[in-house]
Amino acid sequence: MQVAKWGNSLAVRLPAELVRELRLKEGDQIDLVKDNDAVRVQRRARADEVLETLRAFRGRLPASKRLSRDAAHER
Repeated sequence: MQVAKWGNSLAVRLPAELVRELRLKEGDQIDLVKDNDAVRVQRRARADEVLETLRAFRGRLPASKRLSRDAAHER
């Protein structure tokens, strides 16, 4: 891959295969993570994916882990 100038920034074009693998779309947010001498590309979860995860989780806390308002305000 080649690093190119884009305005005042530098840019890298991602290969189409990687874009498909990460299910990237225009406007998605990614993180570049330094891993020793390499760089990993990670796609951040989209808002709809986060909401779907929260919907799937809703109501699934075991009774022993339930929070009460009184317990939360105890000091």
